[in-house]
Amino acid sequence: MKKIKNLLLLPVAMLIMFSCYQTGSDRDPDKPNIIIIYADDLGYGDVSSYGATEISTPNIDRIANAGIRFTNGYATSATCTPSRYALLVGEYPWRNKKAHILPGNAPLLLDTAKQSLASMLQEVGYKTAVTGKWHLGLGGEGLDWNGKILPGPNDVGFDYSYILASTNDRVPTVYVENDRVAGLDGTDKLEVSYARNFPGEPTGKDNPEMLKLHPSHGHNMSIHNGISRIGFMKGGKSALWIDEQMADTILARSQEFIIRNRENPFFLFYSLHQPHVPRTPHQRFVGLSGMGPRGDVILEADWCIGQLLNTLDSLGIADNTIVIFSSDNGPVLDDGYMDDANELTGDHKPAGPLRGGKYSLFEAGARVPFIVKWPKVIKSGISDALICQMDLMASLAVLTGAVSQGQDSRDVSKAFTGKSDFGRADLVIEATGRLAIRQGDWIMIPPHEGRPIVNQWVRNETGNSTEYQLFNIAEDIGQQNNLAEKYPDRVKSMEALLEEISGRIK
Repeated sequence: MKKIKNLLLLPVAMLIMFSCYQTGSDRDPDKPNIIIIYADDLGYGDVSSYGATEISTPNIDRIANAGIRFTNGYATSATCTPSRYALLVGEYPWRNKKAHILPGNAPLLLDTAKQSLASMLQEVGYKTAVTGKWHLGLGGEGLDWNGKILPGPNDVGFDYSYILASTNDRVPTVYVENDRVAGLDGTDKLEVSYARNFPGEPTGKDNPEMLKLHPSHGHNMSIHNGISRIGFMKGGKSALWIDEQMADTILARSQEFIIRNRENPFFLFYSLHQPHVPRTPHQRFVGLSGMGPRGDVILEADWCIGQLLNTLDSLGIADNTIVIFSSDNGPVLDDGYMDDANELTGDHKPAGPLRGGKYSLFEAGARVPFIVKWPKVIKSGISDALICQMDLMASLAVLTGAVSQGQDSRDVSKAFTGKSDFGRADLVIEATGRLAIRQGDWIMIPPHEGRPIVNQWVRNETGNSTEYQLFNIAEDIGQQNNLAEKYPDRVKSMEALLEEISGRIK
């Protein structure tokens, strides 16, 4: 940890000098580097280039000002694991029955025999890495965290991985570097359970006096760093992360990868943990936003992005590096901890003009910030093309000479590079197993059972209704006018299209 902390204080020139090895000068000048910066629970309205006025994100705006800002960019889903799955395999997540929000000890979700975005790029000469949040499972059933953790990211196309096994609110609260828990002392065995607590281990439910951040709902199991999590854990003390240092730690690993591979085409999946709960900014950012921890960690994430962009500039490789910024789903305020997110939001609107948020079939669930920068090729601008993160696989294949096997990924490379105003024709949107469909400017949500609000803490609307809902989002971005009765034929045709694509309607 000391090495990583100190690296962040050094200029990029010295980082290069201290990088652990050099690579050969065999770069293909026609192949761009690729970096996907993936935020966690960041809303359409949380970014100043998307209209936020109460918070400023100047480094995300640097990407937007030099690239294309998409107004109709989507994740596939309104929750994290499904969106990440779709991005990396180019397939709708509901085609895989296991692609839902995973516990921290879930087996690897990705099929090691199946092409991923990373393995596709490996095939055409890219060095590949994933840093930060993973949340796609690790190992197999009955995983022993004290040995090799197989299979994992390195078995689905990543040359290097330094990841959170799951999320920062779930155990185990350790980093996994390649196929082992980083820094684990073999004499202090790490044990993990999602079924029962280990004898004598404190929990947030039974020992609230040990907490510095209290849960609002759930999140009351094992305690680490004064925060209770989902799941139970014992041991592994040498490997436990410090939440407040997480942003610096992951950033440093990301910069090191870039520096080591500056002479090769590389792909980095830089997966941020902000602004997911628990929100624990470094002391440098505490209080800066005036919105409490949620606003502070957004500023922290923006700073990290600026540092990464500075690394590219200092190495002289920014011009031929594709930088893609997006989020895995829409915003949520109280998602399990008492951090005053609702109370301190003030006039800020995390969803911007959109309706809903995380867990929702309304637009704010999966419509997210989506920006693509590639100075060598792309001129700055704004695009209304309909695009999805799932399309990165087919589109990047075209731009790098690779061959995509992503079943549902579509080539929208011309939209990504500003050569076309048209993206994909339609898109199925998913939220906790429920489906809706967008076609052109129309969104149709079929009837779904269940409550209209997630719960008393997460106040986001689910989009559930006993009636069909139809919206023209070009004219009604806030989805206030249900046009289903006025246009029954359109409802019927979109229902048929959804059935054709998905084979089911839930």
